Order: sequence, then structure tokens, then C-alpha cells
Amino acid sequence: MMTDTSLARLFLRFKPVKIMLSLKKGPRYATQISKEVDCTYSHTVKLLENFKKLGLVGFKKQGRVKIIELTKDGEDLAHSIEGVLMKLSRIKEESEKKK
Repeated sequence: MMTDTSLARLFLRFKPVKIMLSLKKGPRYATQISKEVDCTYSHTVKLLENFKKLGLVGFKKQGRVKIIELTKDGEDLAHSIEGVLMKLSRIKEESEKKK
């Protein structure tokens, strides 16, 4: 079981955030995700397995490939992450205007 601290470490890093936002656009293959977020395939799969354990993504087998998609909780989290990033962007813009 992951502790709150390990969850924070998981989601307060750049690659997991990018993966969640990539999946927000719709179902993807692991290879597509790794190319889109500029991450190695093995690291992408490792993060996706962590997401699966947390119930944030689901895997669907189609032929020889697995399609990864967000669960309802995953969609909610991805939406929240996107909101935080937009808020941070607005804060940055406002602070630059004050200079």
C-alpha cells in the first residue's frame, strides 16, 4: 500500500502529470504515451502499472496491444491536475506583469 507521501511523490513529478494529461485526450497505447511525453517505454509502463493499482487507469487488450484509458477517478484527477496547471500559469503571468 502506498503512503500519502509516496502518492505525493508520484503525482508531483513532471512525467506522471504529462501521462495523465495525455490520457485525458482519450485512450492510448503505451508506446503512443511514451512518445508523446518523451519518456522511455519501460518507465511509462511502470507508471501506468502504478496508476492501475490506484484504480486510475484500465487496460483493454485489443489483439496484441493494450489500450490504456482513464477510469472515472482517473478522469477526475486528470481534470484537477489540468486545473492546477492552469492556475499556476495564471499566477506566473500575473507575477510577470508586476515586474
